[in-house]
Parts: sequence; structure tokens; C-alpha cells
Amino acid sequence: MPILSMFYGIVVRMYFFDDKQHHVPHVHAEYSGSDAVFSIVNGEVLAGELPSGKVKLVQAWIEIHRDELQADWELAVNGEEVFRIDPLR
Repeated sequence: MPILSMFYGIVVRMYFFDDKQHHVPHVHAEYSGSDAVFSIVNGEVLAGELPSGKVKLVQAWIEIHRDELQADWELAVNGEEVFRIDPLR
């Protein structure tokens, strides 16, 4: 599963061909042994959990990079290589 970005100890990934389970464009975020799945469309947590402060950071990052994330989603569901996205600074 490719890493899209890393910031503040959070690793954000996107699986290839991952449009069956959640049925919406999404990313997987990991932090210190916790995992959560976030909607690209609105930043909603679809599954799992992260500490609340880290959830807000991921949601802010999604808001800033939504267009790039959507483009990567289209690539990933077709099994194509995705592009890295700048971290939250």
C-alpha cells in the first residue's frame, strides 16, 4: 500500500483497488498503533480511530489536498501508481 504522505507522526496511505469495502474515496491514516479510514469527500472518519488531535490534522490535510487525493484515488482504483502529496506543515 503506497504511502501518500507523512506528517506529525501520521502515515497516510491509499490501497490499490480499494473501492469495495467503504464505497467512497478514502485514505488510511496510522498513528502510534492506531488506524482510521477517512473519506476524501468530507474528511469523515469511516472506520477506526486516532487521537482527536491527530484526526483534526488529517482532516485539515484532506481539506488542503482534496483535488490531489481525488486524482490519486482514480489512479489507485485502477491499479496505477499514485503520487506523493506534500505533508501538513
